[in-house]
Amino acid sequence: MTPPFARNRFILALGLAATLTGFTAAAVAADHSIAEFGAVGDRQTLNTAAIQRTIDAAASEGGGTVEIPRGVFRSGSIFLKSGVQLHLDDGAVLLGSNAIADYPMRRTRIEGHFQIWRMALVNAEGLHRVRISGPGKFDGNGILFWAAFWQRRKENPQCTNLEVERPRLMYFADCSDLQIKDASLRDSGFWNLHLYRCHDVLLEGLRIDAPATGPIRAPSSDGVDIDSSQRVTIRRCHIAVDDDNIALKGTKGPFAEHDPDSPPVENILVEDSEFGSGNGVITCGSEATVVRNVTVRNVRIIGETKLLNLKLRGDTPQHYEHILVDGVKLEGDGTILEMLPWTQFFDLKGQPAPGHVVDDIIIRNVTGRGRAFGEIKAGPLDQIRHITLQNIQVTLAHGQFRSTPVEHLVLDHVVVNGAPVTAP
Repeated sequence: MTPPFARNRFILALGLAATLTGFTAAAVAADHSIAEFGAVGDRQTLNTAAIQRTIDAAASEGGGTVEIPRGVFRSGSIFLKSGVQLHLDDGAVLLGSNAIADYPMRRTRIEGHFQIWRMALVNAEGLHRVRISGPGKFDGNGILFWAAFWQRRKENPQCTNLEVERPRLMYFADCSDLQIKDASLRDSGFWNLHLYRCHDVLLEGLRIDAPATGPIRAPSSDGVDIDSSQRVTIRRCHIAVDDDNIALKGTKGPFAEHDPDSPPVENILVEDSEFGSGNGVITCGSEATVVRNVTVRNVRIIGETKLLNLKLRGDTPQHYEHILVDGVKLEGDGTILEMLPWTQFFDLKGQPAPGHVVDDIIIRNVTGRGRAFGEIKAGPLDQIRHITLQNIQVTLAHGQFRSTPVEHLVLDHVVVNGAPVTAP
């Protein structure tokens, strides 16, 4: 049974997320076309300055819509301003430059801390009421950045993700009332859409693919990174990437819980969405401290990814609680649950190893065909409790469920490959 306090928290989370449902796009009136400011959609011309002039002009006039018309407009980093809506027409492509110098170096949040690093193609910081709309495409043009990373990994198998500079596709920091609708995001050089310390966010009708085509893998191509943010709704989206589909992130290290720059990730709603390849429909980590009040409902897995991936980082005290997954259709090579130690690139800084708390996780109403059930593997300092798997009827290539001891592990009406499964 779900603990009463957990049910109340889920209701609270859904209520907060529901406040985001009333999105009505501003009239797309083409107030300021980038073509009028000298942008050329021939794929070759670098339009960074022309696009930024358009944004600045709109902001100076009190705001309005900046339109990217049909065509392929190459650009480096652009920076949105208050009151400006960015709209990509049908057939419009904002194509990221494949020259790293076109993305300026600034102090930015990346992988759970701040450092001087490359900015994204589209950036917004400290803004209220940010609007981005489609139906055009944001194309990160990332293949050269991916190739450079794989070459470096070949030279040094222990190279870190940040050793080769690669731009994100979108970065939003300290923004509120942010809505992105009906656009395509593809082939980011690094993470696709990074939210840092944002709140009241709606992502609706997006298609995120990396790689969109071709055989080369897209390293560090997370679909959406929700970093230290609250009240985020993801609805009617398709996400297929070579890393985490949706990553819930914070900071890292033995002193993480005392970091004032990394408030909890909380009140997250994901619904009515489809997931192809990836490393987790919902992944907590690799950098994360407190994640709570997360609801995922009515989703399909059509590729090889994990439904819920909880990483227990070896140098970071982590607390994951009140996560509900309700209504899942497996149609690809999905894995239902994975909770394992994560040991890549961690540093205890001379401190003792921390424990982790995972409390009140519910996965229910899962049907279809997939790859594996999964595994729970916790360390001696970890507190894993109140894990409920309910109303699951699936056919799996690897149907065994393995688990270290869990306080109050419930398997209720779980049938795999025609046979009932009980708690290990």
